[in-house]
Amino acid sequence: MSNRTIFFVSDGTGITAETFGNAILAQFAIDTIHIRLPFTDTVEKAYQAVREINRTADSDGDDSKPIVFTTLVNMEVLQVINEGCKQKCMMLDMFGTFVNPLEAELGIKSNHRIGRFSDVSKSKAYNDRIEAINFSLAHDDGQSNTDLEQSDVILVGVSRSGKTPTSLYLAMQYGLKASNYPLIPEDFERQHLPPALMPHKKKLFGLTIQPVRLSEIRNERRPNSRYADLANCRMEVAEAEAMMRRAGIRWLSTTTKSIEEIATTILQELKPERLVY
Repeated sequence: MSNRTIFFVSDGTGITAETFGNAILAQFAIDTIHIRLPFTDTVEKAYQAVREINRTADSDGDDSKPIVFTTLVNMEVLQVINEGCKQKCMMLDMFGTFVNPLEAELGIKSNHRIGRFSDVSKSKAYNDRIEAINFSLAHDDGQSNTDLEQSDVILVGVSRSGKTPTSLYLAMQYGLKASNYPLIPEDFERQHLPPALMPHKKKLFGLTIQPVRLSEIRNERRPNSRYADLANCRMEVAEAEAMMRRAGIRWLSTTTKSIEEIATTILQELKPERLVY
């Protein structure tokens, strides 16, 4: 099967169209070329998009029609895209597919708001999200032990087990104040969690990783070092897992899991009270 060109057209950032579209496309074993057309929020921009999509359709040929995912709330813009491209492309209007039935079910009209936040300067949810990101950055890798009581989640584990990207994902996606704390040889010698973490055990979640994979990751950062040595990685992982078992901390291996899977498991286990969507 030849490559298919995929367009994501939105009058906002296009993140929703791209996320949803990619989730659907992942079900099919095809090669794709992605073209993003965000901020298509005027009729003039809509006609520009139509010209680009149709040029691609003419170039790709009849057997490889472009597929166009749209999340357009401006009906005038959507009409231009639909009428201009429908003969040469496959159109998938995601908002229309879901918003119209919901309007009928709820008995109310949608507010046709472009993007997740109509005015970020006045959005408490957006400001909370930014505050959570700043908090997570300030409490990355044990940089600060202050205000740990404000944390919604505290991740623990050996260095390079996935704590930082998971913390930032939880902050950016869910507005959670996520701290992370590395377990180091001094902690293993003491045979118990760092004292700063003890008052917050209910918020702790552990991340571990297979030693071979850990060694590979560390070698990318510090080649041929004791830090990356496989024997050392085996020791650190074994000690960290033993410590988490003794402390009764829930934990999982990040070896084969995506950040999204890790974050979802943490939310299911800890059930933080405050989530921002």
